Amino acid sequence: MKLAAFSGRVSKEILRDPVTLSFGLGFPLILLFLLSAIQANIPVDLFEIKSLTPGITVFGLSFITLFSATLIAKDRESALTERLFTTPLTAADFIFGYAVPILPISLMQCVICYIAAAFLGLKLTVTVIWAVVFIIPVAVFFIALGLLFGSMLTVKQAGGICGALITNLTAWLSGVWFDLDLVGGAFKKIAYMLPFVHAVELERAVLNGNYGSITPHIWWVAGYALATLTAAVLVFLMRMKK
Repeated sequence: MKLAAFSGRVSKEILRDPVTLSFGLGFPLILLFLLSAIQANIPVDLFEIKSLTPGITVFGLSFITLFSATLIAKDRESALTERLFTTPLTAADFIFGYAVPILPISLMQCVICYIAAAFLGLKLTVTVIWAVVFIIPVAVFFIALGLLFGSMLTVKQAGGICGALITNLTAWLSGVWFDLDLVGGAFKKIAYMLPFVHAVELERAVLNGNYGSITPHIWWVAGYALATLTAAVLVFLMRMKK
């Protein structure tokens, strides 16, 4: 009940900022249409729609990281969280209270991308539904990452790190824009130690119906999601004790 009440309050805060919300939902669509237009005018399959769309859905979640980090950092700077610390809510209640309203937004972003992709030539089959389902652990990771940074940093710091660092890491280490085999070496090894490329390959495997190929990608993503969510709770708990 306490968690539901806090989640309701967070939902109202999210709806009070429709510009940021619209940007987070709309920017991946701009990229999808732009890169599809480029694909139509080049002789190679660089941005083929069935490969591009899963990548864009994952890359779009990097903006959810920025959104969640800014949301919790604002509350910390306004001293709202300090007042809430006097309530019976635990650190886990706070983190899940922020995460629960943001998760549907992440899924909405994914659904919108796939609907838009249908107008660009993607066939809507049952695999699209499964792709939306399997985006959940990916979304949890990106949300938890934002809540982790937002629990430690100011609004400006969170905006800089999540807006620049996380979006660039997601872009360059996920294989969205280019095949990592083209680079190879240490770059590829580092990329496969992080969750971004596994998230993209997970979504591509599901969309193509290659369910036998989702491992080990699902375990990498789920592992990072659980570890990041745990870290966010622990950092928030430290803030509560100060």
